[in-house]
Amino acid sequence: MNVATVTEAKNGLSALLDRVKAGDEVVITEHGRPIARVVPIVRAEDPEGRLERLERAGVIRRGGAQAMDDLLAVPPPQPAAGLDVVALLLAERDSGW
Repeated sequence: MNVATVTEAKNGLSALLDRVKAGDEVVITEHGRPIARVVPIVRAEDPEGRLERLERAGVIRRGGAQAMDDLLAVPPPQPAAGLDVVALLLAERDSGW
């Protein structure tokens, strides 16, 4: 976390914003007391940065476009001859499963 006085922030706003864009958090102080915090805006699809934290911690690994391409390259399974897939689906739904 970086600290800047009001004067430093006013005179060097572009540099301060560059640090924020890089992911830093900047606290603005006035007479030695913090009065504001400038933080980067997080992406809308992950407002708390949860995915980034989990990925850094090694809990998850994000998939890539290649995995989706591989999945789509495989043809879907075909039902055995003589089976009515819709009838099987309706029977399963009626059974409560």
